[in-house]
Amino acid sequence: MLIQLAIRDIVLIDRLELHFHEGLSVLTGETGAGKSILLDAFALALGGRGDGSLVRHGETQGQITAVFDCPLDHPARRIATEAEIDVEGDLILRRVQVADGRTRAFVNDQPVSVQVLRAIGSTLVEIHGQHDDRALVDPVTHRAILDAFGGLAGEVQAVGEAARRVREARGALQDHRNRIEKARKEADFLRHAVEELTTLNPLPGEEETLAERRVVMMQSEKVAQDLNEAYEAVAGNASPVPELSAAVRKLERRSAQAPALVDPSVRALDAALVAIDEARAALEDAIRATEYDPRELEQTEERLFALRAAARKYDVPADELAALRQRFEADVVAIDAGEEQLAGLEKALKAADDAYVKAAKALSAGRRKAAQALDAAVQAELPPLKLERATFITDIQTDETSRDPAGFERVEFWAQTNPGTKPGPLMKVASGGELSRFMLALKVVLADKGSAPTLVFDEIDTGVGGAVADAIGQRLARLAQRVQVMAVTHAPQVAAKATSHFLIAKEGVRGSDRVATRVVPLEADPRREEIARMLAGATITEEARAAAARLLQAAAH
Repeated sequence: MLIQLAIRDIVLIDRLELHFHEGLSVLTGETGAGKSILLDAFALALGGRGDGSLVRHGETQGQITAVFDCPLDHPARRIATEAEIDVEGDLILRRVQVADGRTRAFVNDQPVSVQVLRAIGSTLVEIHGQHDDRALVDPVTHRAILDAFGGLAGEVQAVGEAARRVREARGALQDHRNRIEKARKEADFLRHAVEELTTLNPLPGEEETLAERRVVMMQSEKVAQDLNEAYEAVAGNASPVPELSAAVRKLERRSAQAPALVDPSVRALDAALVAIDEARAALEDAIRATEYDPRELEQTEERLFALRAAARKYDVPADELAALRQRFEADVVAIDAGEEQLAGLEKALKAADDAYVKAAKALSAGRRKAAQALDAAVQAELPPLKLERATFITDIQTDETSRDPAGFERVEFWAQTNPGTKPGPLMKVASGGELSRFMLALKVVLADKGSAPTLVFDEIDTGVGGAVADAIGQRLARLAQRVQVMAVTHAPQVAAKATSHFLIAKEGVRGSDRVATRVVPLEADPRREEIARMLAGATITEEARAAAARLLQAAAH
C-alpha cells in the first residue's frame, strides 16, 4: 500500500508530505483547491505522461516521490528485480519533471525508463474516475479479470502450455515440410551426384599421393641417366672395389709384422668398401624407382584430373569429396524417409491440437460459470447505486478456430442501462456517472481478485444524490477492508465513512502575493466542521454541524 507521498514544486504545491494508512482515506476541499493537481502529481510518479507546465512557476523542476510497502512476492518487486533494481525494504518511486518537458524516473534511487516505472506503478495503484478509459473499462483486461474472479489460473496456465505445444508442433511440421520441398527440388541433382561420386570413389589424401607420384614419374627419365652413370662408377668396370679389396688382403697379410701401422689402414679401407656397397644399394633402389610403365603415368594423370574436375564441379577441395558424398547420400535417405517422418509430425500436431481443444473447452466452461457468478454479484451491487434498472452483462464471444494462448474467448463487459434499450460495451452505453458506479460495483466484487493494493477514486460521486452517495461510501468502506482506498470526494456521506480525512485548501504564502496548496489531516472537531461545510456550503449552520455529527456517528457503527 501507499505509505507516503511527497510533492515538491508542482503547480500550486511547493512542499507537501502526506502519510497514509490502511482503510479508506478521503481528500476533500472546495473546487479549485488543488485536488486534481495532487492526483496528477501522483499519476506522474506512477509513470504517467510528463508535462513541463506542471512545474511550479519560477522553478526549474518539480519532484514527486511515492513510497509503497508491499509483500515480497508482489508483482512490482518481480518487475523491479528483472530491471536489476535492489528491492529490499520499501519500494520508492520518484519522478523528476523538468520545466523544459523532460522527465527522469527512479525506483529505489536507481534510474529507470518511464516504461519500467509505469509497469511497476500499474501493479501498485489503480486510479479511477468518471472519465476513466483504462482499468476495468478496457476490454483488453476483461478476460483476465473474469479468469481472476473465477479462480481459473490453473486452467489458463494449462491452455497456455497447450498453445505453446501446438505452436512448437506446427513449427516443427512446417520446418520439415520446407526441408522436404527444398530436397525434392534438388533430388535429381543429389541422386546424380551420389552416383557420380560413388563411381569416382574418392579417398581422403588421394590427390596429394597421386600428385607426388606423377611428379616422380615425370622427372624419372631425366634422373635415370645420372643414376646409371653413378652406379657404373661405383659398381661397374671402373669400380674401385676390386683394387681396394686386393689392397686390404695384402695389408692383412702384413698385419702380424706391424699391426700398429697396418690395422688402422685396414679398418679405414673396410669402412670405405662398406660405404661403397651402401651407395651401390641406394643407387640400385633409385634406378628401380625410375623404372615405370608409361601407362601408369597416363592412369595416374587421368585419376588426378578426374578428382580435380569433381572438386571444381562441387566447389570443394578434392580431399572433401568423400565427405560430400556421405552428405549427399544422407540427403537422399532423408528425402526417401521424409514422407514417413512427415506423417509422424502431422500426427504429433494433431495430438497437440486435440490437447489444446480439450484444455480450452474446460477453460470455456469455467469462464461461462464465472461469468454468471460475476454478473449476479455485480447486479446485486447496482440497486443501491441507483442503477436498479440497469443490467450488467459479461459478453463472451467464442471462436473455436482460435489457438490463442488465453483460449477461445473474447470477453467484454457490457451494460444495459434501461429495460428495452440495446445492450452494448460498458464504455459506450454508460454515461460518466453510470460508468463510475458500474466500475465501483465491479471493484467491490473483484477487490480480492488480483486488484492493485491501492485504489484511487476521483470524484466518482459527482452528480449523485444523498442515498446514492451513501451507498457509494458504504461500498468504498467495504472495499477498504481488503485494499487501501483513496477517494477525492464532494459527498459528505462518503467523507464520513473514511478512516483518514485530508482537507485540501489554498493558502497565501507569507511574504508573497502567491498562493499554495496545503493538505491537512483532519480529526474530531475539524473533521466534523469540514463535513458540515460539505453539507451546508459557504455558511455552516448548527443544523449542518448536527447533521455532520450524525453522519460520523452512523459511520462509526
